[in-house]
Amino acid sequence: MDFEGYPTFRVAACDLNGQLRGKRLPAGQFSKLAEGTVRMPLSVLNVDVWGADIKDSPLLFETGDADGVLYPTEHGPVPMPWLGSPAALVPMWMYHESGEPFLGDPRHALAAVLDRYAARGWRVEAAAEMEFYLVDDSGESLTPPVNPVSGRPLGGHAILSIRQLDAFDAYFTELYEACEAMDIPAESAISEAGLGQFEINMTHRDAMAAADDAVLFKALVKGLARKHGMAATFMAKPFAEEAGNGMHVHFSVLDAEGNNIFDNGGPEGTELLRHAVAGCLAGMAPSTLVFAPHGPSYDRIVPGAHAPIGACWAYENRTAAIRIPGGSPRARRIEHRVACGDNNPYLALAVILGAALAGIEEKMEPPAPITGNAYALDLPGLASDWETAIDLFESDPLIARILPAELIEHFCRTKRQEKARLDTIPQEERWLVYLEAV
Repeated sequence: MDFEGYPTFRVAACDLNGQLRGKRLPAGQFSKLAEGTVRMPLSVLNVDVWGADIKDSPLLFETGDADGVLYPTEHGPVPMPWLGSPAALVPMWMYHESGEPFLGDPRHALAAVLDRYAARGWRVEAAAEMEFYLVDDSGESLTPPVNPVSGRPLGGHAILSIRQLDAFDAYFTELYEACEAMDIPAESAISEAGLGQFEINMTHRDAMAAADDAVLFKALVKGLARKHGMAATFMAKPFAEEAGNGMHVHFSVLDAEGNNIFDNGGPEGTELLRHAVAGCLAGMAPSTLVFAPHGPSYDRIVPGAHAPIGACWAYENRTAAIRIPGGSPRARRIEHRVACGDNNPYLALAVILGAALAGIEEKMEPPAPITGNAYALDLPGLASDWETAIDLFESDPLIARILPAELIEHFCRTKRQEKARLDTIPQEERWLVYLEAV
């Protein structure tokens, strides 16, 4: 993008919780970014959800809180349309002084998984379905937003309602314009099941770009909501009686000639697809901490909440955790439906794609695809609570195969510190912690 007219810009890398952390710089510094002029402590990417240092982190006590060097990602700069003055954001990622990637950076974790696909001559294409709520946070608790047309709070469910989408037309019009300016390939928008809940689907493209899209989209949705007098949140379960927010991930794998390795010309898909499904199922429970990274996330992954929590797969069945959508065989893909909306997209794609590749490498075989309502079946489930999820993520050999030991250690330390602090906060006040953060 052209920096003319942008007096300042931000540089930011994504921390383990999916929050952007960085600096504001004058426009004249842009040309020097590739020289490694921007430095930040390595520990900044491994702080807790409040932004506090992890008290027992080796990054603080074994390295003396050493600096890392930020370099621009291949994504390139984007405008920040939610701000009142012209500004741009340059996505960055963290390296050591030596030039080696900082393994506590979640974007590097995804890059390492994608490199393993590339070593086979394969390229992953992915896209996310992003669910979020528009809310009114002006009182002591969250409430549905005010309908801009009627001036009254939303009072009825409006799944797939054009009327409700049109009520928020000014917001969604600006959102789509901003997505185009930021090179975020937003497709369809729908009104979802919850009061004030919406979903926007992304176009399939390179998996790293898809993860970048998801991170930038979250910042955009929340920033523009404030501009329109509301708040937006990707919290897993902002309202106890309403549907939760998820992030469904679709992916396919292309070989060197551009052929989809999941396509056998028919609806069932190839043997490689079945191996990848088996890997996803094997990695589902150990990856719970990534799919449900925060204490309130576990309000969504319970029976009866219409979120897929049992390890199963099916063809064209939205109650299954792993769905194989119909349509043209050339577009055959896997839809992973488990992650909560409050996840870190880089980590979510890393564990999903890493587990799928492990399934292919080991030629794992899945159980038979289910039919009927998955919610009514007795299935192996995710970790049932936050503490169990932390312990399982820390010790599971498949997770150790997918992610670097350094990231696993930092993530578990971060989550244990967050849990200890969250335990001191009354239930009715916890939304204040997560509304802006996730």
